[in-house]
Amino acid sequence: MKIAIMSDSHDNIWKLEAALEMAAGSDTIIHCGDLCSPFIIDRLGRLSKEKPVHVIWGNNEGDIRLMCKLASGHPHITLHGQLAELECDGVRIGVNHYPEIARPLAMSGQYDLVCYGHNHTAHCSKVGNCVLMNPGELMGMKGQATMAFFDTESGQVEHADV
Repeated sequence: MKIAIMSDSHDNIWKLEAALEMAAGSDTIIHCGDLCSPFIIDRLGRLSKEKPVHVIWGNNEGDIRLMCKLASGHPHITLHGQLAELECDGVRIGVNHYPEIARPLAMSGQYDLVCYGHNHTAHCSKVGNCVLMNPGELMGMKGQATMAFFDTESGQVEHADV
């Protein structure tokens, strides 16, 4: 199974659209927060081709009530709040927005993969038996927009420029 992971889109609809095109061959999409405006939820729902989409809140979400309402029109989108605990193809996954929360989650031994965002910096390391990774940012604030792919069979992470 291939999982597309993205974060920190900050209303950059052009990069979100490009990332979703790149995710076309993926089975599931994870967004690690900071979508920002409600219209991003609707665009994510329409362009994800009804693949399961898992979203956690970042620190820059706007009108969460409207985001929830728009997500309800896309049954393949799940809004998890601050933390998502998923299992995909037998891989235990934890998702949150903050690196200072992600590292302890990875150290807990409860997950095989922990994904986070917030600092707009692509990262991948091993913490015990857990892969700790940040897909980078879709926004492009630091110059390069990136996302990542995780292969559940090999356990490998591939960062990609968007």
